[in-house]
Amino acid sequence: MAVVWIPALLRDLTDGQAQVTVPGETVHQVIAQLEKAYPGIEARLCQEGRLRSNISVVVDGRVSSQRLRHELTETSEVHFLPAISGG
Repeated sequence: MAVVWIPALLRDLTDGQAQVTVPGETVHQVIAQLEKAYPGIEARLCQEGRLRSNISVVVDGRVSSQRLRHELTETSEVHFLPAISGG
């Protein structure tokens, strides 16, 4: 099962948990499992079936270009990171 690190802005949905473990073979499946356990989290991460443009997904320490389609292993670590803007 993948270990998912929950950003501080979403921890109100996970009862303050910073990390949870959920099954899934892709990032999309992991988000679906998170939604079952923590209703509302999918809407905060996704819009119209896609990962929100202001959210990056990092799998095993690397920013994923595959986003929701990224395949996971049993030991994958997944981080959802809000985009940082500025100049």
